[in-house]
Amino acid sequence: MIRKQEITTFEFPENAVIWDVRDSSAYAEGHVKGAVSRPINDLNADILNQVAADQPIYILCGGGSKAPRAAEKLEDLDASREYVVLMGGTRAARDAGLPLEQGA
Repeated sequence: MIRKQEITTFEFPENAVIWDVRDSSAYAEGHVKGAVSRPINDLNADILNQVAADQPIYILCGGGSKAPRAAEKLEDLDASREYVVLMGGTRAARDAGLPLEQGA
């Protein structure tokens, strides 16, 4: 199941699985605190199976175009999981004053 949520209203629960699906250089320039780099082209069943099946996966990108595509790709791999697209992405988080980190 794919849900959408505005990143500016997201609570960032502790131990949340947050995947930033931009390429690694964009991720290194600035990403939401707690997000892990998972470039969209690298998403596969092996990566998905590293996350507990009952754990929601939060997905974001730079501005909101790659994250929905990534969620669809993941849903094709396992439709029983919950995927949450964080709408607005890293740019909206930055504009809202949420803390960003730099580096890989």
